[in-house]
Amino acid sequence: MTYITKPRLLADVQPRNAIGFTRRDYEGRVSTLCAGCGHDSISAAIVQAAWELDLEPHRLAKLSGIGCSSKTPDYFLGASHGFNSVHGRMPSVATGANLANRDLTYLGVSGDGDSASIGIGQFAHAMRRGVNLTYIVENNGVYGLTKGQFSATADKGSKSKKGVLNPDSPIDMVALALQLGASYVGRSFSGDKDQLVPLIKGALRHKGPAFIDVLSPCVTFNNHAGSTKSYDYVREHNEAVNRLEVILPRDAIEASYEPGSLRRVVQHDGSMLLLRKLGDDYDPTDRIGAMNHLHERAALGEIVTGLLYVDEGAEDLHRHLNTVETPLNQLGEAELCPGSQALDALNASLR
Repeated sequence: MTYITKPRLLADVQPRNAIGFTRRDYEGRVSTLCAGCGHDSISAAIVQAAWELDLEPHRLAKLSGIGCSSKTPDYFLGASHGFNSVHGRMPSVATGANLANRDLTYLGVSGDGDSASIGIGQFAHAMRRGVNLTYIVENNGVYGLTKGQFSATADKGSKSKKGVLNPDSPIDMVALALQLGASYVGRSFSGDKDQLVPLIKGALRHKGPAFIDVLSPCVTFNNHAGSTKSYDYVREHNEAVNRLEVILPRDAIEASYEPGSLRRVVQHDGSMLLLRKLGDDYDPTDRIGAMNHLHERAALGEIVTGLLYVDEGAEDLHRHLNTVETPLNQLGEAELCPGSQALDALNASLR
């Protein structure tokens, strides 16, 4: 339970990253989710990604809404800033926080109910405005906290634990993110750590709205025969379009690859995405192609995973608004109140 403190005894052999932290330093409280919940695997992947990226915990802000998924920020990055908002409102809180202090790394964790139902409008505006935010949806197709009703991402014709068929068409969060202008879009499976960890690392390094839809089976209400969000179904229908590695700026690239099998994408901070191609004709820089590929494979009953789209020249909300480099929460009276002459000049320019 969350009131149980994890023991702090660590062996001297615990590996440390470049800034001296162990992986344990990026953990949080003990999880209260059901044993085997895919959300806990996502939390572990976030911990691993932050540790490997050498992120200073106090330089990261984690935000969430309401739901099983939105409880998970309590289980990772315990030394980071955190804010648990009301249902569906995480994106607007993240937008305001990002505008106030651009120096932090922002990570938003939400669920299919929190983002695809009550919060879908909030999600849409965070994507289209270009908020510099890693936005992870832990997608299980049900409302776990209220006993397993279908969510807006549940596939039409999928069967509930009680045998009820879902009559409604699903909302595809990945397709929506692509259409709305997200500049880094991926999908993964909570049970595929090898794919998920580098996907999160790439998103945290990306400048702009980075969206990752993670299929995360609910072991209590949506892991049975007939569910399209179960462990067995996702494993059987997973089609990975690429495998991703992240090379930090200070590291030398030592691996060798077959000619034509690798695509390099340099991000704004100098880190490099290495995409090992599995699909012969898949281009992760083609937004329209990514949307078409999603629909083509979905028609065949396949779940496409991997880095689906990345814009190498992406810009964020601060660039769109032309804000100053100094975080707004650090501006003093002299900058915020420049005097009557500046006000007169501004008014004159608007006449």
